[in-house]
Formats: sequence, structure tokens, C-alpha cells
Amino acid sequence: MNYLAHLALSHDNSDVMLGNFIGDFVKGNKYSSYSPMVRTGILLHRKIDAFTDAHPIVKESSEMLKDLYGRYSGIIVDMFYDHFLAVNWNEFYPEKPLGKFVNRVHKILLLNYFRLPSEAKKMLPFLIKTRRLEKYANMAVLARALNIMARNTSLPGNTNDAIKILRQNYETFRDQFFRFYPEITAMVDEELKDVQQNETD
Repeated sequence: MNYLAHLALSHDNSDVMLGNFIGDFVKGNKYSSYSPMVRTGILLHRKIDAFTDAHPIVKESSEMLKDLYGRYSGIIVDMFYDHFLAVNWNEFYPEKPLGKFVNRVHKILLLNYFRLPSEAKKMLPFLIKTRRLEKYANMAVLARALNIMARNTSLPGNTNDAIKILRQNYETFRDQFFRFYPEITAMVDEELKDVQQNETD
């Protein structure tokens, strides 16, 4: 899953959101230097990634991109799934509009700016300025994000073909996302049930 999904799955807990957001930037046991709930978010990020990578539905989606992206196909699926989450946000979170949720995320990240790893600090201004999290719903913004990744990482620069595959197989990818997202939500709910209990005590 990509940033929007990681944040959405954090149960509206600010520190868990922070940890989930920085999860990719905190390697090995460096998570131990953070506060308990941020650590929970970092470790949850890793569990979400492991669950996603191993899931048969996600593998179905990845297989459709294998010829273009090989071992990187899972990264593209993560981006596609964030697109479907943004487009269908109200199906899963009708009580919190996407725009307001993104505003809250931005506020949390800005308030914790000096706790962010350096790479996260670099990307945050762009993330906020472009409102990228909610604009994943726009296919052109999704393509732009893939192009930026291709320029700055080893991701192959096959964006136009990837978007073409998404358009041609839109309902198939959408169906795969809709089958997968409730399962990962259930996994996270189980992982965070103690956090919920502590917050209600």
C-alpha cells in the first residue's frame, strides 16, 4: 500500500499515523528511538507491507504489470490501489471526507516536522503543496507521481504504458482492490485493537 492507505489504516491515532508515514524511511531497529505509539505505527507499516506483498489478490494485480515492471510491479500496484482508495474513499470512510482527512494529516506531519527522517522532510512540502494524497484520484496526478519516482529511483520509466494498462483493465483492478481492502482493514483492526482499547479506557 502507498501513503494514503497507510495513513487511512492508522485508526486516526496521530502518532500511529506519523509512524506509518515514516515507515519506509526508518530501517532496521532504528524504530526503537521513537515513542511507543510512533513505534507502533512504524511496525504496523512493515506488517501492512508484508501482508500486501504476500496476498494472492495483490499478486493477481502485480501479474498484470510483470512484463512492464518485473520485480517493481508491486510498487505500481500500491500506487494504483491508492488511486482506487481516493476515488472510492466514501465507500470506506463515509464519516470523514477525504479533503478534511488530508488536512488533518498535513497538520500532524507539520507539527512533527522535526521528528521526521531527512528524506521525509524533503518530500513533505511537495506532498502538501500538491495535495497529492487526495489527488491520487486524478489519473494525470497518478502518472506524474510515477514519473517522479522513475526519475529519482530505479523504477523503470514505463508510466505511459502503465496508465494505459490501468485504463484498459480498470474494472479488473478496481475489483481486485475492493476484494483486498476489507481484508487488510481487518488485519489492521486486529493489530490495533489494544490501541483502541487503551484510548477508550
